[in-house]
Amino acid sequence: MRRLLKLSLQKPEMAASLLLLLLVIFFQARSNMVFLSYDNLRGMLGYLPEVGLVAVGVTLLMICGEFDLSVGSVFALMPMTMAVMMVAGWGFWPATGLGLLVCAFIGFLNGWITIKFAIPSFITTLGMLFMARSLTVVISGGFPPRLNMDLIPEHLFVSYVGPGDLFRASFLWFVGISILISLLLSKTNFGNWVRATGGYLPAAEALGIPANKVKIACFMICSVLAGLAGLFQVLRLGSPLPSIGEGLELQAVAAAVIGGTALAGGIGSIIGGIIGAVLIRVIDNGMVMSQVDSNWFKFAVGALTILAVVGNSWLRKRGRAMKVETEK
Repeated sequence: MRRLLKLSLQKPEMAASLLLLLLVIFFQARSNMVFLSYDNLRGMLGYLPEVGLVAVGVTLLMICGEFDLSVGSVFALMPMTMAVMMVAGWGFWPATGLGLLVCAFIGFLNGWITIKFAIPSFITTLGMLFMARSLTVVISGGFPPRLNMDLIPEHLFVSYVGPGDLFRASFLWFVGISILISLLLSKTNFGNWVRATGGYLPAAEALGIPANKVKIACFMICSVLAGLAGLFQVLRLGSPLPSIGEGLELQAVAAAVIGGTALAGGIGSIIGGIIGAVLIRVIDNGMVMSQVDSNWFKFAVGALTILAVVGNSWLRKRGRAMKVETEK
């Protein structure tokens, strides 16, 4: 039992899990027991996939030792590309495919430029953030194109499903993709390469790991997931707006850090990034339900990020210091 506790304390997502539990209890009490009601849960779960998918991609990339600050702009560019092409006469699936290819190309550019010119990914993706956002506004023509929802299979993406229509179909996409990425990270050679590349690049290269290809692949996965998340939001809202996703990149990084992902790379888990995204949604929704001034939201996310990092460090040290009797 003591050995199990020692291992649990050293898990990177442990602090975030404890914070999530405490916040749920706190907001449930502050909201007069309304926070965990069916209607409120339905609302939170409906929006979670849009933030969660971005957090999953950013978490994977951060474990690989890189950052992507352009995900908020890609979040808007992908559905705008899809909408513009549909207005031009394309079908939904070809337009969506083109939008995802644009995302993959942006991810490739981010990775290639970062590696080719040996510059920090922070700088590369900061530049791409402005470029992709500007491109989104330009191709929109200044006005959001009108989507013909009759041509879009909403039931596959945003219609309510499950027991009591508790979830949107996007939630099932989110769960499936998260499981797939988690298995990719934990059960395949590619996942080992990601952790090795993020943990200590020279050693990974010395072992023959194709670190550059691994990084580019992670950049591309991150961008595609951001674009898919943007598609979910646009289909939920029924209109592509050039401004959607602004500030989302910082929330995604915060979610990854809250979930225990190391800024230096090599340490983290997909479930940790998801827990971080859930925490941010819980804070956002809980403050509204508790009638707290919404201007405190960013303050709360920032404080939570610092608290989670400090808590993870403390729990990890306690876990390492815990003595476990060896069996004779």
